Amino acid sequence: MDFQLSDDQRALRSGMRDLLGAVFDRDRMRAAVERGGGVHRDRGGGVDRGLWRELGAAGFFALRLPEEAGGVGLGLPEAVLLFEEAGRALLPGPLVATHLAAGLVKGAAEGEAVVTVAEGGGRPVADLGGADAVLVGGGAGAVAGQGLEVLAGEELEAFVAEAVPVRSMDPLTRLHRTTGLAGATGLAGASEAYPGALRREGALLSAAEQLGSAARTTEMAVQHARSREQFGSLIGSFQAVKHLCADMLARTEPARSAVYAAAVTGDPVEIAAAKLLADEAAVRNARDCLQIHGGMGFTWEADVHLHLKRAWLRAARWLTAAEAEEVLAADLDPVRPLYSGSAALG
Repeated sequence: MDFQLSDDQRALRSGMRDLLGAVFDRDRMRAAVERGGGVHRDRGGGVDRGLWRELGAAGFFALRLPEEAGGVGLGLPEAVLLFEEAGRALLPGPLVATHLAAGLVKGAAEGEAVVTVAEGGGRPVADLGGADAVLVGGGAGAVAGQGLEVLAGEELEAFVAEAVPVRSMDPLTRLHRTTGLAGATGLAGASEAYPGALRREGALLSAAEQLGSAARTTEMAVQHARSREQFGSLIGSFQAVKHLCADMLARTEPARSAVYAAAVTGDPVEIAAAKLLADEAAVRNARDCLQIHGGMGFTWEADVHLHLKRAWLRAARWLTAAEAEEVLAADLDPVRPLYSGSAALG
């Protein structure tokens, strides 16, 4: 079986990278950082509607909808490639939730509606202020066959009215603490060893974003090491810096293999492993990238801290490290003694 990307998949990934380079370049990203800092209660803030429509027109959200439903008709492996590029570009907004809501919430597939998710478990809701709908697990109004409740209209207004803004470490992601989840189970049930389809796919797409961020910070570190001089030499010639860059690559590539494999199989255990590896790669690579950049890496003008803050935030969403470890542990066979009988006793 050939697990290499096909020509069509490579073209899809390249096309998305080109699109994001055109509609969300560094200047636009930094402008969004300056505009999006702090916490806000207004419904219109937080999400660039023009950018959202651009993504919708490109098929980002409708990628996995059948063609007869107005979608592109592709699968989870192709979606992972697009979300990897989104992670590289630090694309803001509830991308995963809106993608999962395509076909469930009117306008989500076209990028006309912004959809976020209330995971429950006491976790804050991202980008609630600019959302047109919220996905909630369980509840009396669950969508048939999906186990989801979609909050919109007056229900959403009441939900937002009870939400309290909280400070976010990521200037591109606004957070609200919510209490109005009566009758809904949420998506983050800690006792659920094998989470439902929505949470599995959300975790995998989030892992793909983490993979993209890990790959990007590796590139940033190597580029800086090749250009920055210290003591009359490029810092990339120093063994300590070489080891940091090598470690970053050694984390990124196993995470890539795990994410791509999980996208093919859709297996809950493999998705948990992929999220665990991708979270670690994104967070630790951003830290090492910051270390290689030295004092400049700590400044607001550098982009390294944005990758680190977003990686921390993603690691706490959909499937945390502790929850992923529980899924992996639940899949282990019972430990049996190597030997049995009287011979084993002596």
